[in-house]
Amino acid sequence: MATDTLKSDTGAGGAAGHTVRRLLLDNGALSALVVLLVAMSLLSGDFLTTQNLLNIGVQAAVTAILAFGVTFVIVSAGIDLSVGSVAALSATVLAWTATSAGLPVWLAVVLAVATGAACGFVNGALVSYGKLPPFIATLAMLSIARGLSLVVSQGKPIDFPEPVSVLGDTLGGWLPVPVLVMVVMGLIAALILARTYIGRSMYAIGGNEEAARLSGLRVKRQKLAIYALSGLFAAVAGIVLASRLTSAQPQAAQGYELDAIAAVVIGGASLAGGVGKASGTLIGALILAVLRNGLNLLSVSAFWQQVVIGVVIALAVLLDTLRRKAGAGAAAPGGSSAAPGSPGSGRRGAVKFGIAALCVAVVVGGVSYFNSGSSGGGTKVGMSLSTLNNPFFVQMKAGAQAEAKKAGVDLTVTDAQNDASQQANQLQNFTSSGMKSIIVNPVDSDAAGPAVRGADKADIPVVAADRGVNGARTATLVASDNVAGGRLAAEALAEKLGGRGSIVILQGTAGTSASRERGAGFAEGLKAYPGIKVVAKQPADFDRTKGLDVMTNLLQSHPGITGVFAENDEMALGAVKALGGKAGKSVSVVGFDGTPDGLKAVAAGTLYASVAQQPKELGRIAVRNAVKAAAGEKIGDMVKVPVKVVTGKNVADFS
Repeated sequence: MATDTLKSDTGAGGAAGHTVRRLLLDNGALSALVVLLVAMSLLSGDFLTTQNLLNIGVQAAVTAILAFGVTFVIVSAGIDLSVGSVAALSATVLAWTATSAGLPVWLAVVLAVATGAACGFVNGALVSYGKLPPFIATLAMLSIARGLSLVVSQGKPIDFPEPVSVLGDTLGGWLPVPVLVMVVMGLIAALILARTYIGRSMYAIGGNEEAARLSGLRVKRQKLAIYALSGLFAAVAGIVLASRLTSAQPQAAQGYELDAIAAVVIGGASLAGGVGKASGTLIGALILAVLRNGLNLLSVSAFWQQVVIGVVIALAVLLDTLRRKAGAGAAAPGGSSAAPGSPGSGRRGAVKFGIAALCVAVVVGGVSYFNSGSSGGGTKVGMSLSTLNNPFFVQMKAGAQAEAKKAGVDLTVTDAQNDASQQANQLQNFTSSGMKSIIVNPVDSDAAGPAVRGADKADIPVVAADRGVNGARTATLVASDNVAGGRLAAEALAEKLGGRGSIVILQGTAGTSASRERGAGFAEGLKAYPGIKVVAKQPADFDRTKGLDVMTNLLQSHPGITGVFAENDEMALGAVKALGGKAGKSVSVVGFDGTPDGLKAVAAGTLYASVAQQPKELGRIAVRNAVKAAAGEKIGDMVKVPVKVVTGKNVADFS
């Protein structure tokens, strides 16, 4: 009778339920993904739509392809920190050879993929024959590949050839090609790991390298192939990324190596080696994409997003770690293990589900408590800023939020972190979540084009702020003239120096339109003063600390300079710190932006002048015009915010 009852309970329906239950219990990453999908679906009505799920697939594609290659390395107990830079270099090589060098597109693609594989091969050689730790070897390649990308492109984005740009488009107007490429590369990775000699070698080397060597495995040669495969996958990821942006960005994929490693580890791989699979890596990449997408839709503050993502990653890995420990502890001393239906097994299942529930609680609690990215309850407007790691854009955000509160607008502000791909994802999320209008401050004017065109197709008006968008229609551009500002800076510095002297220029982040335009305007304005000589130009990435370091170094080789032009106030303040007592006396420094700290320095006399853009006013005007565009009101093609040179004479008017 007991036997009959057991058979009855484990029939077709019971067996299916048991299979699903075991699948979730035995795969912590999959459990975490299911939990996140359920949580986000409950929290946002815009999440579980076909368009948004396709967006998640597109946003996971580049990370997943990178992570498949990194899986090979981690399974063999290595690490590859260079994949993001290798991706950028491969895309840059493709764009440059197909445009500037005039090579056929198919040959340019081959060279790009070969470039990625070659970088990986060098990594493998440094690890195997140079005896360098993988961390050091790939860290060196990270710097080398990024530098070569900037050298080839001269720090500027390069238009991507049209035949390859289809990789960033859709099939039939709805199926994203990047998702298809991700699936194909995932199948290839799974095949390599499970069905090939080199795949088995990865597990053997990762499990015990010395034992693998003593068993006759040529470990050094296998490592060459393993790292070359990682570089090849990175090249494919770079090509897909550039296709999405329709341009090769020399600064693209910065930090993506960390996302790739996180995806592999979340997917169940061990950094100690010997464990990992392609399906787990795909799940890990999807978890990261779901988190970012969902938190954007929930209007969670850009700053808190980093906290929530980090906590969920840690919990996902913790769940998988406890699952492994529970599985190891299930084995009896004699080698037998607890039966699935035994009391011990039930307790372990309860623990695992308890941890999964904790993941849900953290996500729900986090997004509910820290849901502070919106500013009202009326018209929904999305705003994507290039970065919030800069006082200028922090002020722009403050002005926008103040105007939104005044007008009763529900404003969601996101931080692209100077990543054109991440900004494209944010704009896609805004489009699928039913925003009435969108404000974009482009990381790169060309790269923002495809995502803005997507908003146009959805009849969502887009307002460009501070920088224009190329290749797409915008309702208006709210901006000050960076080129004109650069000319004003040149005139102010030249007049202060009496038309004679030697100066250095601190440039912004290579490839950004702000740096290009301000630099071009300054160079144009300086032509009227042949007595002024530019003795050095160096990038300091719009960062105060880097401005300090670069200026300190330049003073060693150019101690007699009389002037400095920095393309933003942050770098100018770093230069002032490096100059010490010389600032404002023997050396005149001119900045750009008119930030509060910059204006204080002008008032103190250490900074001679700053070209003020009035970012708060820019943010206010951008929101004002976004509301008008959402209401269907006609607005001008461009709204200019006045730019003025601020010196000690008029700084009180701005402070």
